[in-house]
Amino acid sequence: MRLGDVGSLVKFMSEQQQTFKSGDGAELHDFCAKLFPICRSITGDGVRETLNYIRELIPLEVLEVKSGTSVFDWNVPLEWNFREAFIEDEYGKRLVDTANSNLHVVQYSEAIDQQVSLDCLQEHLYSIPEYPERIPYRTSYYQKQWGFCLSENQRRTLRPGNYRVRIDAKLQPGVLTYGEFFLPGRQDKEIVISTHICHPSLANDNLSGIAVTAELARRLAALGRGHYGLRFIFIPGTIGSVTWLAQNESRLAQVASGLVLSGLGDRGELTYKESKAGSSELDRALSRAVLKAGGTVRPYHPYGYDERQFNSPGIDIPTGCLMRTPYGEYDEYHSSADNLSFISANSLESTVDVVEAVFTSIQSEPRYLNLTGKGEPQLGKRGLYSMIGGDNQEKHYQLAMFWLLAYSDGNHSLLDIAELSEIDYDYLDRIANKLITAGLLQLLGG
Repeated sequence: MRLGDVGSLVKFMSEQQQTFKSGDGAELHDFCAKLFPICRSITGDGVRETLNYIRELIPLEVLEVKSGTSVFDWNVPLEWNFREAFIEDEYGKRLVDTANSNLHVVQYSEAIDQQVSLDCLQEHLYSIPEYPERIPYRTSYYQKQWGFCLSENQRRTLRPGNYRVRIDAKLQPGVLTYGEFFLPGRQDKEIVISTHICHPSLANDNLSGIAVTAELARRLAALGRGHYGLRFIFIPGTIGSVTWLAQNESRLAQVASGLVLSGLGDRGELTYKESKAGSSELDRALSRAVLKAGGTVRPYHPYGYDERQFNSPGIDIPTGCLMRTPYGEYDEYHSSADNLSFISANSLESTVDVVEAVFTSIQSEPRYLNLTGKGEPQLGKRGLYSMIGGDNQEKHYQLAMFWLLAYSDGNHSLLDIAELSEIDYDYLDRIANKLITAGLLQLLGG
């Protein structure tokens, strides 16, 4: 199905049986539970399996880019597919086994099946001493090695001797896979909403982002065509956004702004990290909404998720990141403690509600087009301009008209004009209707 085919989209949505129920965060949590066991990485079968689940909710287009493809200063990596990994003692007892948690294997580990000494094994083990019951999440995407993650308690039980280590994995030429879903708007400009899909068995980072993004797409699709096109992309972190940007470089000028959704299921308040510019329409709308919901707004910082790539020099798409507790600031981050009990159905649902309201407002916010043609229109002959000066109320009325005529270019919303002019929104709305009646303004999409 073509993503721009609105009729087919409506039909697809109406036929879906696996659809989140508005107002029921348990459905979002259940969706996270379905995805939790999958061993996802930046490439491979786990990514494709995850995207297939999302395709049951929205008509996602799945795209693939071959290993070795040049994407700016990067190259698409080899594809990694993992089957099992374990550590056995000399008696064949499995001490560490990915059948119990796929966090036990370091992502992108090379295949190995051999006997090693404890000293050798220790060089390939990762644990968290300060949280001895937790398994860490570790990766080695761009440096060939093998490794295991285990709890500190497990590590302390290891005794001198030989151990069999087996990692059944393939690292070979393949593809990087990502998903894309586009809702066309009334104009060519679009907003990109991004979430990363590469983490295995981590609930907040980032099954929460996947669930929220899929549900947001479903809800906004039901609203019909808005001002901006909305492009939802489900991508592996960093290399996925670099690849998407490189593959779409010729059309990046159409992207007005972006939003990264991640870490939205914990019980902390919402946090919005502004774009590098900090002043886009989406920045302002999300900042207001998050503060109203009792959350916090932070300025841009160059460390983080895929907002780094969208804000990078030469790209400069103003992209913010919406989270709850920011990455790295909760103890469960990148460990087995980031499990399904760590995320809340209420947090997932309330996040979707806030972001849906923001996009509904942006998409339906009135925008006007000045029909004058060239120069300032003659207001007096239309009965819109007082012939007697000095009346303050009349001056306020005229100033409102001048602001509307000056910024009715199809890009500035009524809210933009209200903020720029510091004139009451409702008052501007009434004056805009007078200018429409006089044939000087046209309401776009109306």
